Amino acid sequence: MKFNKLMGTFALVLIGVIFGAVLVSNFGWVRPSSAEVQIGSDKAPVKTVNIDAVNFNNAFIEVAEKVNPSIVQIKVVTTRKMENPHKDMEFFFPFKFKDNMPQQQVGGGSGILISNEGYILTNNHVVENADDVEVTLHDKRKFDAKVIGTDPMTDLAVIKIEGDNLVVAHLGNSDDAKIGQWVMAVGNPLSFASTVTAGIISAKNRSLNIIQGKDGYSGIENFIQTDAAINPGNSGGALVDLTGSVIGINTAIATNGMQSSYIGYGFAIPMNLAKAVAEDLIENGSVRRGYIGVLLGEVTDAIAKYHGFDTPKGILFNSIMEDGAAAEADIKDGDILLEIDDREINSIGDLQSYVASQRAGDEVKLKLFRDGEEIVRKVVLKARDDEKSPSIAADKKENKSEDSSKLKVKEYEKLGMTVKNLTDEQKEKFDLKYGILVSDVKMYGNAYDQRLLKGTIILEVDKIEVAAVGDFDEIIEAKKGKSILMRVVDIDNEGNQRKRFIGLDIPE
Repeated sequence: MKFNKLMGTFALVLIGVIFGAVLVSNFGWVRPSSAEVQIGSDKAPVKTVNIDAVNFNNAFIEVAEKVNPSIVQIKVVTTRKMENPHKDMEFFFPFKFKDNMPQQQVGGGSGILISNEGYILTNNHVVENADDVEVTLHDKRKFDAKVIGTDPMTDLAVIKIEGDNLVVAHLGNSDDAKIGQWVMAVGNPLSFASTVTAGIISAKNRSLNIIQGKDGYSGIENFIQTDAAINPGNSGGALVDLTGSVIGINTAIATNGMQSSYIGYGFAIPMNLAKAVAEDLIENGSVRRGYIGVLLGEVTDAIAKYHGFDTPKGILFNSIMEDGAAAEADIKDGDILLEIDDREINSIGDLQSYVASQRAGDEVKLKLFRDGEEIVRKVVLKARDDEKSPSIAADKKENKSEDSSKLKVKEYEKLGMTVKNLTDEQKEKFDLKYGILVSDVKMYGNAYDQRLLKGTIILEVDKIEVAAVGDFDEIIEAKKGKSILMRVVDIDNEGNQRKRFIGLDIPE
């Protein structure tokens, strides 16, 4: 009996010990101490990092450290008039809201310190119509800022703060920027201060038609395109190379229309243009920009063939403005610009950017192609106020006989267009002495591809005046298998006229 009790007691103790051990060990094992467990491998997977990779990585680190202090965050308060959202329910919301009631809005962007005197370069759209501008430095100091000047034509502006111990950015030469080189975008996107992203320059001389200047003139666009991430808030910030030099002012992003954030590409204003504008704004409060006084067009493949070029090159002068600088320097409609000041020009943006960096009164040298020869002309740039809008009525050429053929309308199926004679009423209305009307253009045809539009008036073909459809038809028949150069005029709903040249390949 005693033996049985003893064995029972022993069994209970043994069960208790085992049960306790299981509880302590979490059902199967004893929890080890932290000193007994090794977290992670004791060796890096790559034993030796390539010294070039280390130096490359350190270059980005050093640029971020050196450039960040020269980039500021800008907060802008503007006032806009709002319509009454309850105007159809005024019975329920009496005296709550009036039409055009002023309402304050807060926005902002980035800026670049460009002088020890406190001048900051940014975008015009960041500070446009600002009531109050506040600047926060990298070291968290805040200042009220004054708008010194704005330039809507380039979307640039200069503001100023009163402060000391400012870190000024180094402004590089954007002409030296190369497609494929590494760059960094520095700014304050989405209100995240001092943000740095990296990528490459993916293109140059980009025109997006997003800058609208004053008085109906198109803005000056010659963007550097980059895949470094740029988002709202980056506007006015810096695009820098790996020396830490600012080569562009971040300005725009590519979006899908539904979003307003980065989806692949950003665009920056070249620093050489921005620097010239900033100097003028600081000195004068406005830009005293010089102009050649021409309307520009691209040299298409068809135009290049007409002139005997192996490949398209240069920029076409579609028309010359009356009393402009070009008109006084023996420059003519249809001239092709090859070089300016010994600098080769192959895009409209590149030409606009270079000329915009000059001032009224400066002289530039143009190398032109005219009638199979290269010629040189020197042009003294004029201010915009000295120019007048181009007018077709200024043509003083003798008119050919209007009745050169009984043909009044003709469709050119292979060209994808139909032309017809102008009526006397149309000639009087548009103040024209000659020309024929493009009455129809088929989608995706040859004419459509060359931006020949319904309602366009053809004035000349290969520098021969076109008075009637018969004249045009004779030329087309003689030019089968070749290219022609047409001088045309577009007329908008308000009667404004714009001359340009169009190259067209004529099928066999």
